Amino acid sequence: MGRNNERNIKKHNDKLHKAQAKAKQAEIARKEKLKEIVKKFNESKNEE
Repeated sequence: MGRNNERNIKKHNDKLHKAQAKAKQAEIARKEKLKEIVKKFNESKNEE
């Protein structure tokens, strides 16, 4: 059985895409948190 058969390629690609999607979601979450922090910081700065 060769390593480069369709099933193994599909399994590898699925794993790869799942990891990429997870990384993308983490990046989006970080940006959202940063937006919230900046918003709170600006609000507290305006109150002073």
